[in-house]
Amino acid sequence: MFIMMLGSVWNDSATMDELAHIPAGFGYITQRDYRLNPEHPPLLKAVSALSGWLFARPYFPTDTAYWQTDINGQWAQGAKFLYESDNDADSIIFWSRLPFMLLALLFGWLLFEWTKKRFNATAAIFTLLFFAFSPTFLAHSRYVTTDVGAAFGFFIGIAAFIKFLEIPKWRNILIAGIAFGVALLLKFSLVLLIPIYGILLFAWVVTRPHLRFKEYCAVGTRMLAKTIIIGLISVAVIWIVYGYFTWNYPPQRQLSDTESTLTSFGFRPAVNLNLALIKNPITRPLGQYMLGVLMVAQRSAGGNTASFLGEVSSRGSRIYFPLLYLLKEPLALHVLTIIAIGFALMKTFRRRIEQTSKKKILLVKEWINNHFAEFSALVFIAFYWAFSIKSPLNIGVRHVLPTFPFIYLLVSRQITEWLRFHEMTNPRTWLDWLKNVYQIYIKSIPRYLLVGFLLLWLIFDTVAIFPHFMSYYNEFSGGPANGYKIAVDSNYDWGQDLKRLADYVERHNIQKIAVDYFGGGSPRYYLGDKFEPWQSNLGPAHGWFAISATFREAAFNKTAPGFIRRSEDSYSWLKQYPPAGRIGYSIFLYKLP
Repeated sequence: MFIMMLGSVWNDSATMDELAHIPAGFGYITQRDYRLNPEHPPLLKAVSALSGWLFARPYFPTDTAYWQTDINGQWAQGAKFLYESDNDADSIIFWSRLPFMLLALLFGWLLFEWTKKRFNATAAIFTLLFFAFSPTFLAHSRYVTTDVGAAFGFFIGIAAFIKFLEIPKWRNILIAGIAFGVALLLKFSLVLLIPIYGILLFAWVVTRPHLRFKEYCAVGTRMLAKTIIIGLISVAVIWIVYGYFTWNYPPQRQLSDTESTLTSFGFRPAVNLNLALIKNPITRPLGQYMLGVLMVAQRSAGGNTASFLGEVSSRGSRIYFPLLYLLKEPLALHVLTIIAIGFALMKTFRRRIEQTSKKKILLVKEWINNHFAEFSALVFIAFYWAFSIKSPLNIGVRHVLPTFPFIYLLVSRQITEWLRFHEMTNPRTWLDWLKNVYQIYIKSIPRYLLVGFLLLWLIFDTVAIFPHFMSYYNEFSGGPANGYKIAVDSNYDWGQDLKRLADYVERHNIQKIAVDYFGGGSPRYYLGDKFEPWQSNLGPAHGWFAISATFREAAFNKTAPGFIRRSEDSYSWLKQYPPAGRIGYSIFLYKLP
């Protein structure tokens, strides 16, 4: 996994979100000032910037209007810092990405160890293989963004909370509190751990065997009190980290930035509480954290313009995440998932027949009590997917990435049991003994061959897309060459192929090329005087022309009812020409008259 990440990322230009995240991190560590990118917590960006600063030693400009007077001038400051300050942009970007690749390795190791302890080594190996050869994890573990960090945060948060429920000693309370605090510092969506903790706590208490009602109440009260302590520890962790990174953020500037940012926020009591926290010098760091939470809530409610299945809309679609999960993960994984679900249903049906004398509620309680790790994974997957499907913010399958590791371990658990499942009898004769030998060593061979084939298919499918993991779509969608027809943005085109375009222009001795680019790179920085900025309303381009798939689909696709696209933005003059080629998968290249 590390070789594939390292070997593919060196030629990927900055993605859209990296243009904001990288300068924000440098602002935090060099200035201890949080004015940039407050809609994301600081931990990942700060670690990334520390790596970039140690190895690239860039100059971070603070004499710009984007830093001094603009409110959250992250995009312009990012362009100035990376491409217009005599810095080596490629060196900064590479070294800033390295901690994320290392985080992916740590994540894989923890996932393997946890699965091995909870289930067995075979299930752990399968889980790790699904993780390491997931095109989605490979794509997003190489960029300075928050998505892999969010998946890591949900995993450590849930794993530590389960350990606390099982052994509610002070050591585990402290670990769970720190893990929860760290998780909340990785991405604001981690606040969803709060209701998930509530569900898991309730399920843990009510499934305790042999307790009376008063004992349930006593156990529940004690566990709730300890859970509140976990929450208080996490608040302390947030306060310390945010306190450090807001140390030089002028209080009046912080207050005015917050007031301006939340001008249109609908629920004013939340805004007033946020401002009150910022006005108090003690709670000022927590006010900055709350600002980010409110910004994310505001953006999620508003949606985002996206192309999906040939239509441009900002309303979102309920099938967006389920369909993209099916098309952006390897088909082999989905076949294994179907086998795992079928085997689990078969076991459930058999258990019901064998235990017809027990009431259904007792069976459920018994299963939760004996399989709490699996139950927790199912609860998280169901809760997170329900929340995501309702959201109109449809800009990438990466937003449901936190559920992938839990899907992997559940599938691995069932596949491992299926491989070892035998209808054994108590041998009384030589014939019975031979039947058992047949069940163990002969009848299971097709299962092992099938699983082995599917795992090899999964590995080959992922390796074959190298180095274009971002643009991966499986065979069911027509493969990566046709993925743009389904969804673009961070599913396909996030700006990663700009350096490859520059290489193409250099190899083919192209003297001038018009470009309409979507991403965090700078066409001027990589193409120099050969670059001519272009957009639809400038009319037909002549000669060489390159356009990002995201902009092309936004112009070519039909619009949803109520969505307005100006006619001058539709690239109507381009539709008559076939592309002359593709750069990577994400940039369409034309040779126009």
